[in-house]
Amino acid sequence: MFHALRRPDIMVVTLAAAGLLMVTMGLRQSFGLFISPINGATGMGIATISLALAIGQFTWGAIQPVAGAVADRYGPRIVLVAGLFILAAGCALTPFVESGFGLAVSLGLLASIGSGAGSFSVLIGAASRRLPIEARGSASGIINAGGSAGQFVFAPLLQKLIQTIGWAGSLWAMAIAALAALPLINKVVASGQAAHAPAPDEQRLGQAVSQAMKDRSYLLLHAGFFTCGFHVAFLITHLPGEVDLCGLPPSVAGWSLAIIGLANIFGSIYAGSCVGKYRSKYVLAWMYASRVVLVALYLAAPRTELTFYLFAAGLGFTWLATVPPTAAIVGKLFGTRYLATLFGLTLLSHQTGGFLGAWLGGLAIVQFGDYTWMWYADMVLALLAAVVNLPIREAPVVRTNQTVVSVGR
Repeated sequence: MFHALRRPDIMVVTLAAAGLLMVTMGLRQSFGLFISPINGATGMGIATISLALAIGQFTWGAIQPVAGAVADRYGPRIVLVAGLFILAAGCALTPFVESGFGLAVSLGLLASIGSGAGSFSVLIGAASRRLPIEARGSASGIINAGGSAGQFVFAPLLQKLIQTIGWAGSLWAMAIAALAALPLINKVVASGQAAHAPAPDEQRLGQAVSQAMKDRSYLLLHAGFFTCGFHVAFLITHLPGEVDLCGLPPSVAGWSLAIIGLANIFGSIYAGSCVGKYRSKYVLAWMYASRVVLVALYLAAPRTELTFYLFAAGLGFTWLATVPPTAAIVGKLFGTRYLATLFGLTLLSHQTGGFLGAWLGGLAIVQFGDYTWMWYADMVLALLAAVVNLPIREAPVVRTNQTVVSVGR
């Protein structure tokens, strides 16, 4: 499945984009580890901290179409550079805040804007412009796997740093890691890839967005991705709290998040390969349906370390492996010219669900003392996500001796 990536220049672009996503997603996906330490140091309350992180979930999604539009018009370099600096600033300022409002600004806005500007929509859009069509599916899987590798690396590392140098020092280490990723941008973005002024007869951005928002398949894709965001944000934010409720040590949460990231490396690469073999809507439906089964098995199992690790491995395989087939459908429907913007809008839908998953999880623990009702809601939404993907209008996969292409609409 990697034959299309054998050229060194293609592999450099792909791995550099994966490296950037490894940093931006690895840092962002570890914010849930700081809920308990920040609460213990400041007394803000779990609900207040959860709201700040929920704002971050929505903000990360809201910045995606904006960053994508700027990248589509002025080039991705300026977006990626600004994103890493803003991410570093948000992490560095967090230890100095003393209120829920301050936390919402530092982690909820700054860190989330920065990580969002250096995330899927801009990176996949930038890489797609430099890659031949036959390499884009596998490349998107590898790029997506970079984000999972970041979770695998940063979650246990930051958990250990929190225990040794404290949560404040760990956040400053995150800021340094963000700035250290700046040189990778030169490998992703070509020197001449600075701006793209529309030709007189070329479809404008507003026209492309208007067309997309009237497309039934595009809206169904949004609905499924919304529920994916709910699921991911709830778990990434509140899994440490669930571990604590079960009387297990904090290291179980760190390793569970790491296992999710490790499993998703393989899941993302596999999903990228499936884009060239099957209709992406069926790949998505299978992924969402599997989550219903996994959550049901978790609820029926004893709450042991092994249960959490097995649960994390199962969930991790599809965790953010939904990104390659979702981006592939957007590309099939509308092409790559405004892919960063249009895929960014689907990520906004994803993170609207993410806001609710993170916030309602905090309310659930305050109101009911556990996350039982959140698990039930998660199962229902995952099932709905599987169903709404099936009617999506997507070209069938046609195999030739040279490559795999899609025909029709």
